[in-house]
Amino acid sequence: EAQLVESGGGLVQAGGSLRLSCVASGFTFDDYVIGWFRQAPGTEREEISCIRRSDGNTLYTDSVKGRFTISRDNAKNTVYLQMNNLKPEDTGVYYCAAEVSGYGCYPGVFYNYWGQGTQVIVSS
Repeated sequence: EAQLVESGGGLVQAGGSLRLSCVASGFTFDDYVIGWFRQAPGTEREEISCIRRSDGNTLYTDSVKGRFTISRDNAKNTVYLQMNNLKPEDTGVYYCAAEVSGYGCYPGVFYNYWGQGTQVIVSS
């Protein structure tokens, strides 16, 4: 059974850093995309970054460009989200998700599998 598990969330002061991990297990697909999403209280879930397993193609939403870096370690079936210079508005539950239909790392693609999320709180 395909499964995604996030970790690495926590409480950090503004300007600090966190690294989130997303471990994929049970995946038998030749290629897939892992996306990172976040949802702040009272808001809709927002896609912030994605990376394609095969070629490392990445995408970032404007609000995190230059601060967040997504990367992958295919040998460990793990995708990371390095978050630097965190701001209070980065607070939320962060989810990773997998797109396995072959559409690639593009805005608005449908993600087939989701993790349970990890909480990030950035204090001012």
